[in-house]
Amino acid sequence: MIGRLSGVIAEKSPPQIVIDVAGVGYEVDVPMSTFFNLGSLGERAVLLTHLTVREDAHQLFGFLTHEERATFRMLIKISGVGPKMALGLLSGLSVPELAQAVSRQETGRLTKVPGIGKKTAERLLLELKGKLGADLALPATVANDAQADILQALVALGYSEKDAAAALKALPPDVGVSDGIKLALKKLS
Repeated sequence: MIGRLSGVIAEKSPPQIVIDVAGVGYEVDVPMSTFFNLGSLGERAVLLTHLTVREDAHQLFGFLTHEERATFRMLIKISGVGPKMALGLLSGLSVPELAQAVSRQETGRLTKVPGIGKKTAERLLLELKGKLGADLALPATVANDAQADILQALVALGYSEKDAAAALKALPPDVGVSDGIKLALKKLS
């Protein structure tokens, strides 16, 4: 099994890169998060890999973090989820976002990823419950349903979980959802 590659980036064409390791070019499929965090052509890179062997192909999948690779391996164990779908999920959602969607059982968040329908999303949430996201609850700043709704709205608007939670801390504890969103947006701008 090829567990890690260290070499020079020879080609980049989403979602695949070619990494030159001592004169041998390895084609590696990577999630978009890894693709964009890799350096430019000619720069050195280290990728953790997962090798999939099928009758008609040997495919290498690469990741920058152990967390991404472990999540990928967890996803491909689920019935009906192949390597391409798992890669698509990790391209559409970061590992913490996926874990949060699992812990909150948010089907809608998964269906936004291309290729994931409602039934697949429900199966993913069922299979991953307790395995992924169990340790990620709502941030400690969320004290009630209104604050949870405000936080979710800010994340949906494109703010990071960290920024949204910081804006939430500055709000009065008894603020309503619509007023809270307005105040938080003012704080974030």
